[in-house]
Order: sequence, then structure tokens, then C-alpha cells
Amino acid sequence: MKDSRALIDLIELTPIDPQTFVGHSISVGSEAVFGGQVMAQALNAAYRTVSADRHCHSLHSYFILRGDLSQPITYKVQLVRDGGSFTTRYVTAEQNDQAIFVLAASFQIEEEGLAFQDKMPDVPLPDELLSWEDVYAQSKDFLPKNMQTFLSVERPIHFKPTVLPNPFEKKDLEPIHHIWFQFKEYEKDTSFPHFHQLLAYVSDYNILMTSLRPHASEAHFGNMQLASLDHAIWFHRKPANPSDWFLYTTNVLSNSNARGLASGQIYCSQGNLIASVVQEGLMRKLAK
Repeated sequence: MKDSRALIDLIELTPIDPQTFVGHSISVGSEAVFGGQVMAQALNAAYRTVSADRHCHSLHSYFILRGDLSQPITYKVQLVRDGGSFTTRYVTAEQNDQAIFVLAASFQIEEEGLAFQDKMPDVPLPDELLSWEDVYAQSKDFLPKNMQTFLSVERPIHFKPTVLPNPFEKKDLEPIHHIWFQFKEYEKDTSFPHFHQLLAYVSDYNILMTSLRPHASEAHFGNMQLASLDHAIWFHRKPANPSDWFLYTTNVLSNSNARGLASGQIYCSQGNLIASVVQEGLMRKLAK
């Protein structure tokens, strides 16, 4: 995928009936369906059953089975409740008649209310940083093979980490990570529901890897089995400019029992908190 239009085309589903939809998959460099993709597609399915004056304010999801890239995914929406202010939907994603993912989402009409947020961290700006594409172009011949493969994949998003750790240095890292991202060639007429779906997609990048940072001297994605287990997002505010850069700050809350729990905050470049994320993921050591 080369830009945000291609990503939206991937997220968009084919309707089978008013509550059933079908989607397809594109690899992001792994052998399984990317969790952010199935989450964004499930949110797309839910949005298709909700009135246009309501927008998702939160979603909670579980990854049940590894998705097969070669098979279509069927999304079935359950209309849980349509209230005066809030709407609730439950979505099941299936392959071969088995549930691989479930999502519960709540939608709300726009309302006035009190306002407060955490302050955006003080970090270097995107213009001062190298992107993943820059790192790959400059260092591909020296990077570990699995990192080469990951960075070589064309993505519809620019990523610029604020710090680039040395992959050859066996050193534990701080349990926090800051990375800027921007949707490539974002179209100004893109609908707001689509922006929520794009955020759901990108929110599954980087957050589980943050949980590995305190163990970087011994653990990396080459010697660990990593998988998203559950993922929640709260959407707070509309960005002033969806085509701008966004800062994704992630930090580790707890690692135990072969699981890692991390939280994340997504800020627009003006400092407004757009969304909050929490994810628990599997972090199991591979047998030698």
C-alpha cells in the first residue's frame, strides 16, 4: 500500500446484507493478518450500521485466532442498542466459520462538556528525525535480516521515531517510546469515520514492541513470539488537520506471565490529545 487512499480501500468492506460484510487482507511483513487491519475493518462494519450523527468514542477488542492472509474475513454486526445519545455495536470477524476477532464499540452524538487532557511530551519534531524509509535506505545492508524484511515493506504511513536505538547493542531501554506518524497523501475530503478507522489501524503499530524495551538486552522480535491479545481505544477529539503529523507515545505498564501491557496516547502536532490506547500482547520466548 502506497498511501492513505489504498489503506482506506483495504479497510472498506463489501456488504452482503445490512449487518454482514466481507473484507480482504494485505501483509505488513508478517505471515498473519495484521491486528490493526482487522480492527479497522471491524470498526468500518460497525460504522455502517450507525446513523451519521454518531461517532465512535471507544472500542474494546479481543484477538482470538491468527488470521489467514489468503482467506476473506466475514464481519457480522450485532445491533446491541440504539439509545438517545449512545449506540452500541458488537462485531465478530470470522474465517472458515470460526471467530478470529471480536469488537465492542460505542458511538455518541456530539455534545458540549468539560475539557482537560494530559500535556504532550516535549520531543524532537518530525523535521528533525529520520523515517523508517530513511533508516532502511541508509542502513539496509547492515541491519539484522528480520529488521531488513520489516522495514522493506511499503506502508501507507510515514513513521519517525524520536530515538533510534542500535539494534546490535545488547542494552535494556527505557519503558517508553515516542514515534511520529503521518498518513501518506491524506485526502482532505476523507470522512471523519474513515479517520477513526485509520487511527485504529495505526494504533496496533509499535505498542507491543514498547513492552520489549525493558528487556532489549535479551529479547527482540527475532527470538520472541509476539501477538496482540486485546486492544482498546478511546477517541477524544477531532484533529484540526488529519493530514498533519501525530505523536504516538507508548509506555509499559506491566510485563508478566508471557504478556505485556502497554498504554498509548496519540497527540496532534498542536498538542491536543486525540486518542488513548491500551493493549495487552503475548510475549513468549521462542524455543532455541
